[in-house]
Amino acid sequence: MSSDFDVAVVGYGPTGLVLASLLGRAGHRVVVLERWPDLYGLPRLTHIDGETARIIQAAGDIEFALRDASPKDTYQWCNGSGDVLLEIDWAGKSSGFAAHYSMYQPDIESAIHQRIGSYPNVEVNQGFAVVAVEQEHDHVALHVRPWSRDRDEQWSSGTDRVVTARYVVGADGANSFVRTALGIEATDLGVNDRWLNIDTECVRPLGPDFGVARQFCDPAHPNMFMPIGVSRQRFEVAVLPGDDAAFMESEEYAWQWFRERHDLGPEDVRILRQIIYTFSARNAETWRSGRVLLAGDAAHTMPPYMGQGACSGMRDGITLAWKLHLVLSGRASDELLDTYELERRPHAEAIQQCAIALGEIANLEDPAAAATRDAAFLRGEVPPRPPFPTLGAGVIATNADRLPARLAGSLSPQGVVTVGDRVGRFDDLLGWGFSIVAVQDPRSVLDPGQLSFLDDLDVIVATTEPGRPGSFTDSDGTYADFFRDHGIEVYVARPDFHLFGAGSMSELPLLVDALRAALSYQDAQAPRVERAAL
Repeated sequence: MSSDFDVAVVGYGPTGLVLASLLGRAGHRVVVLERWPDLYGLPRLTHIDGETARIIQAAGDIEFALRDASPKDTYQWCNGSGDVLLEIDWAGKSSGFAAHYSMYQPDIESAIHQRIGSYPNVEVNQGFAVVAVEQEHDHVALHVRPWSRDRDEQWSSGTDRVVTARYVVGADGANSFVRTALGIEATDLGVNDRWLNIDTECVRPLGPDFGVARQFCDPAHPNMFMPIGVSRQRFEVAVLPGDDAAFMESEEYAWQWFRERHDLGPEDVRILRQIIYTFSARNAETWRSGRVLLAGDAAHTMPPYMGQGACSGMRDGITLAWKLHLVLSGRASDELLDTYELERRPHAEAIQQCAIALGEIANLEDPAAAATRDAAFLRGEVPPRPPFPTLGAGVIATNADRLPARLAGSLSPQGVVTVGDRVGRFDDLLGWGFSIVAVQDPRSVLDPGQLSFLDDLDVIVATTEPGRPGSFTDSDGTYADFFRDHGIEVYVARPDFHLFGAGSMSELPLLVDALRAALSYQDAQAPRVERAAL
């Protein structure tokens, strides 16, 4: 059967936005189905890291997305008296950006939404709910119905539209209809923290004390504050047993809290939103059922103490985008999609576990236990934080023991480069996709069959060696530093910016062959699609 679309994306939050944009950029026919008629317009996430900024760079206008963002160097955890118990180092750079940003989510969503609007092959339907999912052997049929903001119900079934797609991605949030329709259960990890969220706009600059994200582990009432970019501020207060939740959602409570805790009033901030959230940690038992895949909160939720929930969803989006692209274009078999969960689940769960552990610190309500914790932390007896996860399986180079080879699964660098008379970030000047970057011309060590494979895969082949095809000037020394620090001459990177592998120039032919094998690469079985120009 001929389907209406290649991919249907259900849900238009950060995960769905990234996926729809990158599939559109790759030239595929995409339909987006989102029950809310407009972008949300208010911040939920307030933090991204450098890797996520690079994902947004691929999916939208990164300068617009970060126009009100502010790099952050530390994330402080304090006791009820304000003594610093734990300072998480956020300084440095990653992926061509600051390592961490405080940012305004609507700017990011608008930047990607505007990019999507430039792709004639992407159809966005806002205000439409999916009410049924029917899988066939070669497509999925979605029954879609208009949805009203004024009442949480679909209109009459007589207005149903049936949309067919070769694949469907449910990126429709923690209460995913797609996941429920497939009968996929979610394992509950037992997190049920309720917090009052008060987002504000700064009427005046609040001063440097409010420029740092601070979590107050106060057993009397855990609370925190953090900037939302440059001109807004978030405050959060735990809702404890016995608290009057209805009163806590009133402006009277907010102004009382601001005065008593922070000496702030209407002359300092303006309230934008005040709402109680319940933080959860759940994992879908499987992220794939036939031609339907789950992503973002539909697949995994985590409490916000690491600031990584939406970042993890956007990682899902870019990973699915390039794998679906290879399958849809006939370059890889459908089995490649099985590596999506193999790669992404352990990565998301490692971050999830760290977030849960931090939440247990933040929400400790017993005063005696909190005092013991405080004393231990102030003595420097802080449990070591695990390293941020990398990919440990899937489409990465492995050694003889089937373990990740050198640097495989870690992030590739992005620096400022010069190509001709243009100066900018590597991805903006050389493109998005698989890439090989080397100190010499990679073509000089590859045979015709390997070069044909790279050309067929649309690999960006680049070198810092002057006068060669694909040469660029390493303007800020990022690549020279990376090669020197790791003792390598070349790396092969995936479109989601994780390294497939790295090594010497003499090892490049083996890396290229290993990449072809890992992808189970095959001759095209369908007409090739061209990437849309940016």
